[in-house]
Amino acid sequence: MTVPARTRHRELVEAMAGAGIPVHVVSGEAMAGLAQTVTPQGLLAVCGFVDVPLSGLRPPSLAALLANVRDPGNAGTVLRTADAAGAQAVIFAGASVDPYNGKCVRATAGSLFHVPVVTGITLADAVAAMRDAGLRVVAADGRAERRLDDPDVQARLSEPTAWLFGNEAWGLPPEQLSLADEAVAVPIYGRAESLNLAAAAAVCLYASARAQQAPAAAIRETRETREARNATRKIKCR
Repeated sequence: MTVPARTRHRELVEAMAGAGIPVHVVSGEAMAGLAQTVTPQGLLAVCGFVDVPLSGLRPPSLAALLANVRDPGNAGTVLRTADAAGAQAVIFAGASVDPYNGKCVRATAGSLFHVPVVTGITLADAVAAMRDAGLRVVAADGRAERRLDDPDVQARLSEPTAWLFGNEAWGLPPEQLSLADEAVAVPIYGRAESLNLAAAAAVCLYASARAQQAPAAAIRETRETREARNATRKIKCR
């Protein structure tokens, strides 16, 4: 880190020292070369790889499969969104960008360390693993006849689902679409021609997350209502 960063992040420096992590001070010029960004924050860390083998994944209820997603900013944002939506796996399949690309890591905003990430496998292997784990594979495809707001599609969103997202430029070609159990399109109600990958992924992942969380929310609401009713009865009895 740089001297100004050491002053700004004193608590972080103390925490690292307490954990036995060595801290080195470098010049601003050295930091500019190391950080690979125009305006570095003045600190960086060297970490071990955190991806896991496909066989090491616990069966997820929600996952994101990236098929030949090349843009590191898009890929990192999808990973961050998957983390926020509660997904338990993000798989970088085929010729997708390296999740350790500097821009991709920054775009995850820390979510790279929160969600199990798999990389370096074929899309066919990823799809097969998701099916073996009991997930439906749903492709997000703007050309699909069925839409995300279709009642039949909505009715199945609470099921364990792996969302399949394709390349930013050409989407999912027929041979990749054929691997999915179903293809759905995000509806566009305005005049926009399309959504970018990260925006479409956010809509799809949150649609599943909301449906999957609904039963738990209903149970909590029922319990809270029952507790409030019992408390009211106790007050009346006094």
